[in-house]
Amino acid sequence: MPKHYRPPGKKKEGNAARYITRSQAVKDLQVSLSVFRKLCIFKKVFPRDPKKKVKGNNHTYYHMKDILGLKHEPLLVKFREARTYEKKKKKAMSKKNKDLVERVSTRKPSYTLDRPILERYPTFIDALRDLDDGLTMVHLFAALPAIERENIQVERIHKCRGLSLEWQAYVSRTHKLRKAFISVKGIYYQAEVEGQKITWLTPHALQQVMPQDVDYKIMLTFLELYENLLGFVNFKLYNSINLKYPPILDPRLKASASDLYALTRYVENAANENEDDEETRACKTLFKDMTFFLSREVPRESLLFVITAFGGVVSWEGDGAPFEESNQSINYQIVDRPTQSHRFICRDYIQPQWVFDCINARIILPTQDYIVGKVLPPHLSPFVDNEAEGYVPEYAETIKRHQAAARKEILPMPGGEQDDLDNAQNLLAEGIIDRTKAKEAAERKRKMAMLQEEYHQELKKELEGTPTTPKESKKKKKNVDDEETEDDDQNLQQFADDNDMSKVAMSRKKRRLYEAMKISQERKKASVDTLKTRKKNIQNSKKTSSERS
Repeated sequence: MPKHYRPPGKKKEGNAARYITRSQAVKDLQVSLSVFRKLCIFKKVFPRDPKKKVKGNNHTYYHMKDILGLKHEPLLVKFREARTYEKKKKKAMSKKNKDLVERVSTRKPSYTLDRPILERYPTFIDALRDLDDGLTMVHLFAALPAIERENIQVERIHKCRGLSLEWQAYVSRTHKLRKAFISVKGIYYQAEVEGQKITWLTPHALQQVMPQDVDYKIMLTFLELYENLLGFVNFKLYNSINLKYPPILDPRLKASASDLYALTRYVENAANENEDDEETRACKTLFKDMTFFLSREVPRESLLFVITAFGGVVSWEGDGAPFEESNQSINYQIVDRPTQSHRFICRDYIQPQWVFDCINARIILPTQDYIVGKVLPPHLSPFVDNEAEGYVPEYAETIKRHQAAARKEILPMPGGEQDDLDNAQNLLAEGIIDRTKAKEAAERKRKMAMLQEEYHQELKKELEGTPTTPKESKKKKKNVDDEETEDDDQNLQQFADDNDMSKVAMSRKKRRLYEAMKISQERKKASVDTLKTRKKNIQNSKKTSSERS
């Protein structure tokens, strides 16, 4: 008898009734595999992993309730109509009937994703929470080239670019940007909109390489969903600041590829200052009354987005610029080249990293480490908690001192704590009553008690008239030392036994979680040790090079 035998007429039970394979679902819905994937992406239907796989381990399983929900989906009817339309058009083209082809082409069915988006995100906050991947996908396709064989159309790229610039213009002019970090993958940004932290990745403005092992059909399906989602989000955000959407841009600026500047001018006076929180007000005034000029080799859109988000005024070298390079009101000129031949005395020439480090530190850092031609300090990630990781870089300590100086605070000495500044006697008390010193005092007290007992025994023997030989005294001394080592071994053994007993008392799930925590702690410790050794090696190499010179 087969393993999963079911007598005829008996109802399915258990996993056989709850789960269905992908091939069965495609056959049941009467659609192709590509249409089934599109439906699953739009309706947020994921494969399941049942404990008991009825049809075998080499199948993909879906929950039966999800497939029954797809059966009554209006999108399914639209996809069937599209398949019928393609058949009719193909048949008319094979007959070479031009009139029929034109007549059929005018009846092409279309669909919208308004209903699936409303079902997935009932409130606006839900849509903002799930916006990270959508923003990253839209910004990625905005930087890709148009490729016909992968069905990446020029209109799709222009639409993605428009949506991404509209989002950046809103974040910039409402001063919602909080963090920015330049990495090898691209530039990470984090904004706080309606109390939700949204993080996305923007690729560098370089020629993109299209890998062959990526399924662009699935990516384009996700892009279709995210385009509609971001369009609704932008519409809601622009309406919240009393602006018409989609925005109407200056055609001259649009012709000179200054779309972001045109959008920021459109959103310029729309933000309501009375509703700003404390952090937004701090971000708004970071670059206040500062004027920047961007040289032609720096990433213009990224710096324009970041500087305007923190209250600065920006111009650049090229068409559509608000003012020229010779303007005397410029405070900083951002240059990304080894040398700068022509210089103005009234401004500082800095590298682009200075802007990103300033906004992450929330202060204006000194420019002497960022001048043109100088080796830059390390670009620290604002998304990493150095205290939690157990390793604080040297430049992070320098930034902390600058922040304390800007707030007119006094930092503790290295190795001390902030409470020690409030009460200086705490440091002395903690120095005297130290844990290791207390342990050493207890050890000395135990040894003194043992020696005192030995001395009393020797006195007792002398009174009785039985002399002690030096061999016995050595033996007793050796016994004392042996007892000490035995006590230490017993303490270590007891500590190990306690740990083993606590692990034995745990359930299997908790024990595995505990072991995973231990492994993660060891990995973190190993990475910290690696960083410390690298730092030590760099310092030694610098020391040797200075001694040789």
